[in-house]
Amino acid sequence: MSTPLNVLLIGDVFGEPGRKAVLSLVPRLRREHELDLVIANVENAAAGFGVTPPLARAFLEGGVDVMTSGNHVWDKKEIFEYIARENLLLRPANYPPGTPGVGSIVVKAGAHRVAVLNLQGRVFMPTVDCPFRKADEELPRLREEAPVIIVDMHAEATSEKQAMGWYLDGRASAVIGTHSHVQTADERILPGGTAYLTDVGMTGPVDSVIGVARELAIQRFLSGLPNRFEPAKGPAVLHGVVVRIDPDSGRGLEIRRLRQPLPA
Repeated sequence: MSTPLNVLLIGDVFGEPGRKAVLSLVPRLRREHELDLVIANVENAAAGFGVTPPLARAFLEGGVDVMTSGNHVWDKKEIFEYIARENLLLRPANYPPGTPGVGSIVVKAGAHRVAVLNLQGRVFMPTVDCPFRKADEELPRLREEAPVIIVDMHAEATSEKQAMGWYLDGRASAVIGTHSHVQTADERILPGGTAYLTDVGMTGPVDSVIGVARELAIQRFLSGLPNRFEPAKGPAVLHGVVVRIDPDSGRGLEIRRLRQPLPA
């Protein structure tokens, strides 16, 4: 067997605290975990809503290899032109035909090739095409190019994410959930060899309500009225997951959750 690949997927990067955590910690994490590939979900990087071209470029320059996203990817209109020409920023593949950008990519990871597929759920989420049928369309094509396939399943419902994990077991190397901003503790290698985690969590401010200033979130719950959400300040933490994968078979070998505080 070839030397296993080590892949880090970083949970939803939220606002300035999340950006600082990624840019400060990724170089060290690459060395400590001997990472071959770093994937980050960046759809909340711009003050919690969307991502801008300068921020996307900063992530790529700072050690992130591929960026994934979800339902907030379109919040900053300046990203439309960027995503149409920069394939390293993915949008969910199951958006309708004609949507700017791409939902999957094959990249080099050392001597090997790795495919990254971005999907978005439909339960409690904006209307998009079926992620399960889109996975059926994408996987055979990606498999021809790379034995290793990493799936970011950006979805609200834990049931939908778990269903996708089982649906792709043996067909994807890893199915990692994003979107809820709270890391789950159900990491495992499924029987077919797919590494699975329901949600990798959020990279951003610790003392917050899923990244938002807690007083603003509490006020909305108390009043039932809309208010402007802003990212919380204070200490930040990087949540991620490191997956070891056999580069020849594409089978997941080990999955480990990561919680790395940003030093003060």
